[in-house]
Amino acid sequence: AGAVEILAHRVLWTLLLMLLLLAVLGKLGTLRGLGLRTWALVAAASAAIAVNWGTYIYGVTSGRVVETALGYFINPLVSVLFGVLFFRERLYRAQIAALLLATIAVVVITVDYGRPPIIALTLALSFALYGVIKKIVPLDPRTSLTGEGVVAVPFALGYLVFLTATGTGTFLTEGPGHAFLLVSAGLVTAVPLLLFGAAAQRVPLATLGMLQYLTPSLQMAWGVLVLHEAMPPSRWIGFSLIWVALVIYSADALRRARRAPRRVIVDDVDVER
Repeated sequence: AGAVEILAHRVLWTLLLMLLLLAVLGKLGTLRGLGLRTWALVAAASAAIAVNWGTYIYGVTSGRVVETALGYFINPLVSVLFGVLFFRERLYRAQIAALLLATIAVVVITVDYGRPPIIALTLALSFALYGVIKKIVPLDPRTSLTGEGVVAVPFALGYLVFLTATGTGTFLTEGPGHAFLLVSAGLVTAVPLLLFGAAAQRVPLATLGMLQYLTPSLQMAWGVLVLHEAMPPSRWIGFSLIWVALVIYSADALRRARRAPRRVIVDDVDVER
């Protein structure tokens, strides 16, 4: 299956899973009362995450796994920058140093590739923008994710119908195993996003921040050790600068989190300790 077909199935099956979840929880009616502004924000979030998913799928299927990993390494630093630009959050000296190192790293990697790392930058920017929009959407994670699927699914269904009509779709032609993998795209999309939303309320922010580096680390290891993607010395230098920037950023975040009051969830009530 091509990248766009995989993306279309990811949108479709994620939405069906979320609708089923809302039905079980008796929350389907929450989508009906949304205002125009809320739907506009949901549509913007849907567009941002669709770009992110599509870029990631394209990167993996085109043999650029290491570059996709770079995008998710850069993302936390882009999120810091967006926090300053959109929410006037204070930028601390450690964060400034981390952003400068990340900028130098992108320049080094650009020189190494002979082109800007477009896939990595698109992944980082689109997911950071998604985070900005999610921060201002007045919905819980379940309802918001479902609404994003409602916005995107007409495009996904239209493309899948086109593939079927032209005989170029793979869902029904490549065997049950292939069809199962496409359907499971919904499960492996919705479950991590829902767990992340739940963890954000219960796990210390510093711990959550450190865990987000696990995925790109595994992606990079897969790209280098299994797929044997090229990693010349200059590329290692660029990645090393990113890692130093992340160490600075994470150490500063951990220090500030330890100083901040603890917040816990008790019977669905946010309590400060």
